[in-house]
Amino acid sequence: MVAGELLQEHILHGGAPDQSAAARDTPAAEQKPEQYQDLADGEIHLTVQGPDTLEQELPPSEGQAMLPGEPKPLETKLYRRRFAVLTIFSLYSLVNAFQWIQYSIITNIFTDYYSVSSLQVDWLSVVYMVAYVPLIFPATWLLDKKGLRVTALLGAGLNCIGAWVKCASIGPGLFWVTMTAQIICSVAQVFILGLPSRIASVWFGPREVSTACATAVLGNQLGVAVGFLLPPVLVPNTPEDKELMGHNIGVMFYGTAAVSTLLFILTVTVIQDRPKLPPSQAQAVLLTGPAEDYSYQKSIINLFKNKPFILLLLSYGIMTGSFYSVSTLLNQMIIYHYEGEELNAGRIGLTLVLAGMVGSILCGLWLDHTKTYKMTTLVVYILSFIGMLVFTFTLKLYLLVVFFTAGILGFFMTGYLPIGFEFGVEITYPESEGTSSGLLNAFAQVFGIIFTLIQGKLTSNYNPQAGNMFLCAWIFLGIILTAMIKSELKRHGVNMGNSTGQSVPTECPAEKVSNGVTLESSSGLSRETSL
Repeated sequence: MVAGELLQEHILHGGAPDQSAAARDTPAAEQKPEQYQDLADGEIHLTVQGPDTLEQELPPSEGQAMLPGEPKPLETKLYRRRFAVLTIFSLYSLVNAFQWIQYSIITNIFTDYYSVSSLQVDWLSVVYMVAYVPLIFPATWLLDKKGLRVTALLGAGLNCIGAWVKCASIGPGLFWVTMTAQIICSVAQVFILGLPSRIASVWFGPREVSTACATAVLGNQLGVAVGFLLPPVLVPNTPEDKELMGHNIGVMFYGTAAVSTLLFILTVTVIQDRPKLPPSQAQAVLLTGPAEDYSYQKSIINLFKNKPFILLLLSYGIMTGSFYSVSTLLNQMIIYHYEGEELNAGRIGLTLVLAGMVGSILCGLWLDHTKTYKMTTLVVYILSFIGMLVFTFTLKLYLLVVFFTAGILGFFMTGYLPIGFEFGVEITYPESEGTSSGLLNAFAQVFGIIFTLIQGKLTSNYNPQAGNMFLCAWIFLGIILTAMIKSELKRHGVNMGNSTGQSVPTECPAEKVSNGVTLESSSGLSRETSL
């Protein structure tokens, strides 16, 4: 408009300074001049050397201003404290995972020490899964209402209490005390497993959020790895000397309690709800919405109405439940074929989890660079299925082969965990990350309970191959469910849309409201790209 008015007032014919009124009234399209020079009103200067060239110079203040109607990007900032928060969380998550698996990897030793059955020792692992299911809804409600700090303190605090109660269970007739302690630790787990995606979202920027989530999940995986490695070393099998066995168990319990206490103190000192300024446009948009518009009940309803998320719940539950079952029963599988190899059973478990940690980090980096969530999820799922088949049919060949196949299985099966978390956050945005992650973990625990009990029964009544084939059948079903998921990267769309001044993308071309946050359509950025 401005350029058009200036041209109508100042069109020059051959550089002549004076024109008639008739010439000024002639439309610019009819005159078609070849040169326009020195057209200025003090604010905009246009210099045209030919019909195809146009320069526009704006004062510095106007050059930085937003165009009318263009949304102004909200202020964001990354803080160094985010690395300390991530580290402390990962460490106390590590200790909680260690306490989950420390019994199962030396099942035969604890059955001898406490004079109980292997099924009772299995329940020391299964109780983690049983406790999670009914407590996940109050835990995610607490995370949404009270924030990250309160939830983290509960997780670290209960973890510490459970570790100290275990110290009182050192004695052949005190199995009920160690079960009580394990129940306390399992409650702590409810306030831990749902936090990786929340910490990644509220503390880390869009280019590092998937890597941060993978790192947070990696802490839990590392705890499982340490749980596979240390108990067989700290508590060797000494059936002829139960007093020495009890002493060794005490060393493990008291060491865990000391580390848990230190991490609880660090949690009190370091972890906060969120930084002063949000790390990404997606978080900034959520913070600008009125707090009273948020409803936890409405968030749950929205998630269960989300068909892609329901499919992800089932597929994630199958894969993670299979991992829980394999981890719990690994000692029994190895001892069945290689008697007296408790130490190597722990090392095989360590190999499985360490390979999975590498897979987690690589998958997180890949997602941060490509944002191809569905493709990555499906490929990793298929490779996990192949890995499970290879592990099943090579389990009885040679111990060295089992190390290799367990590493392959762990790389893909454990590497899948952070992918599922981040995929869930993407397709459910702007719903709370804690709620979506909590539901994913709840389904994982349900499948974990079912798979562990059924696979354990098949292993004891028949052989490990029968139990593993049961898992293979379910993982194949998970592949089909994953292929059916419709990928809508809503959080990524908000970050891209706001950073470029475009409207927020969603799955529908119409405006959409979810829990007090209004999203507008931009079809060009909403769907996942493929390679």
